Amino acid sequence: MNERQLEYFKKKLLGWKDEILRESRETVTHLQKETENHPDLADRATSETDRALELRTRDRQRKLISKIDEALRRIEDGSYGYCEETGEPIGLPRLEARPVATMSVEAQERHERRERVHRDD
Repeated sequence: MNERQLEYFKKKLLGWKDEILRESRETVTHLQKETENHPDLADRATSETDRALELRTRDRQRKLISKIDEALRRIEDGSYGYCEETGEPIGLPRLEARPVATMSVEAQERHERRERVHRDD
């Protein structure tokens, strides 16, 4: 992968991370504002369900931020874009679709098949 491509993915990852952090700040603000006590049980249940869903989404995004940080570290150390299992280059279309990918499509498919086999045991 050349320097221009690495810079492209670095900008893409940083932009993605900034967007997630901005959305997280908006969520915190929204949750702080919505502390009202709903007199109706159905309204309260809906509000609690919405809050739980939002918090689960933020937790998933928190985990994604650490994957983004790992990808940025790999860009810095020169290992970005190479499959961690085979050492072969990960295709640009895969990195474009999933910039935090650590395995080629083939290696990922093998990994998922092994997981399925072991999960069925």
